[in-house]
Amino acid sequence: MPHIPIDFTFLTNLVVVYGVNVLGAILLAVGGFWVAGVVERGLHRALSASKRMDPTVASFLSSLVHYAILAVVLVAILQLIGIQATSLIAVLGAASLAIGLALQGTLSNMAAGVMLLLFRPFKLGDQIEVANKSGAVRDLNLFFTELASGDNVQVLIPNAQVWGAAMTNLSRYPTRRVETTFSAPADRDADQAAREIEAYLDANPHALSAPAPVVTPSGFADGAWEMNVKVWANASEVSALKADLVRYARDRAMAQAAIAAQAAS
Repeated sequence: MPHIPIDFTFLTNLVVVYGVNVLGAILLAVGGFWVAGVVERGLHRALSASKRMDPTVASFLSSLVHYAILAVVLVAILQLIGIQATSLIAVLGAASLAIGLALQGTLSNMAAGVMLLLFRPFKLGDQIEVANKSGAVRDLNLFFTELASGDNVQVLIPNAQVWGAAMTNLSRYPTRRVETTFSAPADRDADQAAREIEAYLDANPHALSAPAPVVTPSGFADGAWEMNVKVWANASEVSALKADLVRYARDRAMAQAAIAAQAAS
């Protein structure tokens, strides 16, 4: 067999050069991620310090800068390991159609994020219902909208679903109307029962006096009057008002049951 000479010096130099490049690429990646995080947090604090800056815009812009830095770091890493930027651009240009099809979901999320930023249908802290999910808005970045559910569970929704679905913003207006139904015994005067409920609502601290609560008999079923109740409250106090109405309905039912048992005895 012919003897093939091995140039150990060349191999050693090759390993050293590529080893140094790989080590440098790793260090650059770690440093790039660290710098991107520091810049994102610093920019977010700086933007949030301005009273005229919307928190949603501050969060989105800081996230955009974070990903821009990571893109620059990626190009620098490719150049460090021997892949020239011009070659990379040529390859990406030739494969643009395939990349576009593969990343169409990601690109649509980015585009939807920009539209959400421009039109701002919600802001941080708003209670919204979208894509069959509900919660308080915690964050908006390039790809996801983050909600905190009622039991404080993180909910991440792709921006394309948020922008492309019907949305209910429960915090958009300062006041909301609560509507429910109470019952009154058939032997009671319906108008008198309505005045009793109105008196309770007038005294309730969570119910607004303007617009005034409206209580009207809406029908008769199962041997009792059905009283339709419409009352307004501040958006932040709707939950408290609903809890008060549930307790009031329970107390009325218990009192009516006690009166009926006493009459039967």
